[in-house]
Amino acid sequence: MSSQSDKTRRFHAPSNKEEEMRQNLLAVYDALQEKGYSPINQIVGYILSEDPTYITTHKNARSIIRHIDRDFLLQQLVKNYLGE
Repeated sequence: MSSQSDKTRRFHAPSNKEEEMRQNLLAVYDALQEKGYSPINQIVGYILSEDPTYITTHKNARSIIRHIDRDFLLQQLVKNYLGE
């Protein structure tokens, strides 16, 4: 017979990696927007192709986006989209 205290509860807090990725994406988004680009389209183009020319060099955005792990980003996007 197991008691309630025997069960392990899960707690999920955003990891530093998730928060760092979010901050990097926001910085890239802002730089693209400032330059008059469509940030969503440009970021999606980069994610799909890994071609850095989709991202402006303004505010070092091209360098910043290279610090984002595309596989991890896609995993997080799918999880969020599906509500997990």
